[in-house]
Amino acid sequence: MFRIGGRKSPLVWAVHLSVLLLVVLWTVPTAGLFITSFRTADQIAVSGWWTALSSAEANGVTRTPDGASAKQVDGNYVVSGNVLKRGGSVAAFGWSSLHPKAFQPGQVAQLRDGATLTVKANGDYQWADSKPLEGSQRIFFTARTPPSFTLANYAHVLTANGMFRAFMNSLTVAVPSTVIPILIAAYAAFALAWMQFPGRALLIAVIVGLLVVPLQMSLIPLLTLYNDIGKATVVPDHSLIGRLIALSGLGLHSDDGKMIGLNPKSYLGIWLAHTGFGLPLAIYLLRNYMIGLPREIIESSRVDGATDFQIFRKIVLPLSFPALASFAIFQFLWTWNDLLVATVFLSHQESSLVMTGKLKDLLGSHGGQWEILAASAFISISVPLIVFFALQKYLVRGLLAGSVK
Repeated sequence: MFRIGGRKSPLVWAVHLSVLLLVVLWTVPTAGLFITSFRTADQIAVSGWWTALSSAEANGVTRTPDGASAKQVDGNYVVSGNVLKRGGSVAAFGWSSLHPKAFQPGQVAQLRDGATLTVKANGDYQWADSKPLEGSQRIFFTARTPPSFTLANYAHVLTANGMFRAFMNSLTVAVPSTVIPILIAAYAAFALAWMQFPGRALLIAVIVGLLVVPLQMSLIPLLTLYNDIGKATVVPDHSLIGRLIALSGLGLHSDDGKMIGLNPKSYLGIWLAHTGFGLPLAIYLLRNYMIGLPREIIESSRVDGATDFQIFRKIVLPLSFPALASFAIFQFLWTWNDLLVATVFLSHQESSLVMTGKLKDLLGSHGGQWEILAASAFISISVPLIVFFALQKYLVRGLLAGSVK
């Protein structure tokens, strides 16, 4: 029982606390990444993202110009300047590394040689002496900078050369790679759920088994198969099939330009690859949902003379929209954020790069550009977030279908 004597069971509180903990574990890193995307590289280097909303203090040291450049003011030799380069205010200063915070802004510090040093809160300093100054003077200071954010990181990513083309390439890959598996899986799921034929149970077992096949294990065999298909379809360029291949944009000419075959590294290849990888999960989810539909509706339709195709198109398919939306969310997220399959099945030319590949090239091979990486992450997830929030009301309904009878 969930309630004992009008009180909630401890199990309910444990569930609520567990859910809250999971939400915090997912939200805090995301919030940190989001805040980091609006900070400069210097801010990221000296402080954590959790300090971004408060004033940050950083220790610094600078050296005055040579005393030979001093100007005479009221009989004293004075060297002046400003210790702050990026704004903010001075919280403390000193002239020795042993006591870098010995003086408050505006105080006059007596140096060993009789000279004086004054640093104001706005960073202006004066190094003065009644006799000519020699050498230069080090100034240690603690600078306090107010919270500041910038859109330069997003501007840098969005205005990068070829970024719009990479965005369109990602859409070209993700949309068909989401629609094609749904079209195929819907027919297969209906057949496995409501049609009787020999070997149905074995097919279901095979599909469940394919869910655990690692993607990485099948990449090389698939690419080898695609290359063999491309070589087997080589035909003369002037033939009818050759012209059709050329018009489709999926052709690859030979070195002499007289023969043409299917290009394995094309959009068709990556669509088929994503379709194959996504079909087991799609069929599994859709079958679980379809088999939970009221049997009376299906049987009544058959009594009225409806064919299996009519039952599927007019009854089962509209009722299965939550399951279709659930899989569409997962498949779109996977294909949009994919880099591995796109690297294997698309050419490495600039015109074929998807968003993930373009962002990888933008960051370079040395890494360390955390501000660019954070901004790139949120730009890349903007489209999946739109898809998720548009279809989220169907997600849970589709995933839980068939779990409770």
